[in-house]
This record gives sequence, structure tokens and C-alpha cells, in this order.
Amino acid sequence: MGVWEKVIETETVTGGQGQEIQQSNANYGYLFLLFLSYFFTHQVIQNTMHVTVAGTVGTWWFSPDDATSCCSSGMMGSLFRALTTSFGSICFGSLLVAILQSLKALAQSARNNDNGILICIAECILGCLESILEYFNKWAFVYVGLYGYSYLEAGKNVFTLFKNRGWEAIIADDLIGNVFFFLSLCVGLVCAAIGLAFGENSPEGWFDDSPNPGSIGATCAGLGFVAGLVLASILMSTIASAVNTVIVCFAEGPAEFEANHPDLSRKMRETWLEFFPDCGC
Repeated sequence: MGVWEKVIETETVTGGQGQEIQQSNANYGYLFLLFLSYFFTHQVIQNTMHVTVAGTVGTWWFSPDDATSCCSSGMMGSLFRALTTSFGSICFGSLLVAILQSLKALAQSARNNDNGILICIAECILGCLESILEYFNKWAFVYVGLYGYSYLEAGKNVFTLFKNRGWEAIIADDLIGNVFFFLSLCVGLVCAAIGLAFGENSPEGWFDDSPNPGSIGATCAGLGFVAGLVLASILMSTIASAVNTVIVCFAEGPAEFEANHPDLSRKMRETWLEFFPDCGC
């Protein structure tokens, strides 16, 4: 409550008929810091997981004997590097995205002001910058997990790799994130339906003390949707990180893949050449 009182300042003013009216004004400085702490924490957790998965997949690709189980040396080593030597790079990249997300959320909260057009333009620009930086992070953190490069060096090296291989158009057509988001949305909707059914058919007396007993079904549906969407997003982001790492490793070391996983390499080459016959792999 103390933090919220700093964010929302309430003052009492006298109305036209002598009535006292309470007005709430947002302190945008504190609100920005509140948004920043949330988005930064979320980005750090997400990118730490991304780097850990990238390191594990890279170990499986180049040294499969070290990545044979959930608690193998490859997985534990990747987690250790993500939380120690690579943690500075993770925090730096996460902070850049978190700042843009915080400014965008701040612009959305100020939409009702008189300068709504300028705020809308600023929100659009921040959204574009956020998308570009998230796209950069997606590939840069793969190199951070694979080789332990610094954030900027990793981003430069991975895009140089794609340029030298002629894969700029291929990674631009990457629709993996859209597919996984749609799957997460479907899981959220299923959980919302379950929550709605639970709210509508809950035993008598369970929600009698609720502030608004008439909207129990909608409340349960909303909570179910959020819970399902978040949990599914975490699971899908892990799979997406693995897929992105496979793409980078396939560009970086196809010979190692052929030597360590010949059957998978053959299937992947056949499928890859079917869709990208001129990629030169």
C-alpha cells in the first residue's frame, strides 16, 4: 500500500457547490519505476531460460554425450553459465527491452490526457523499437548461450553468420513465435472455459462473501485465461528457444550435426532443401 500511495497521489478539492471531491493523479516517475521493475524481472527470467536452453541444445549438437538427461553436465553447465558469466549480458539486454516496455506502458496509462495524439505516436514508435530489440535479443542470446559472448558481440556475430550464409530472408520468414503464441492463446481459452464452468457450477455458499457474487463466472474465466496463457507461454518459449538454437547451429556447424546425429541431419537437410532449395546448405 505504501508503494501504491507513492504512485497514485490523492488530493481533496472543493467543488462548485462546496462539496469536497477527491482527485487521484498518477506520479509518472514512480509509475515508470514500478513498470520497470516488473518488466525487467520478467525479461531476466525469460532470457535466463533462453540462454540456458540455447547452451543445452548447443551441447547436444556438438557434444551429445554431455547432454543425455535433464540433470546432465551440459544442462547444469549451461544453467551455471547463464547465472554467472553470462548474467551481465542477460541483464543488459533485458534492461533495454524493459525500458521500452515501461515507456510504452506509461504512454498507454496517459492516453486520457489532452495530448492524446502525441502519446499515440510515441506509443507506436516505442512499440516498433521494442519489436526490433526483441528480435535482436532472440538471436543474440542464442550466441550468448552457445559461446558465452558479450551481448553486443553475440548479436553482431550471429547476424554476420546469417548474412554470410545468405539466410536473412529465411530468418525473416520465421513464424515459430506466432504459432506458439496461437497455441498459448488456445490453452488460455480452454482454461477460461474450465474456469467459467467451475464458477457457474460451484457448490452453493463458496463465493457468498465475494464483493460481486453475480460475476463469479467471469472472474474465474479471467483468472483461468491468465493462468493458462502464462503457463503455456513459458512452456512454448522453451520450445521456441530450442528451435532458434537449432537454426543457428545448423548454420554454424552442419558437419558436426551430420557426425553426431546422422539420421536427424539427413531428415533435416531433406526438409530444409524442400522449402529452401537455394540456401546452399
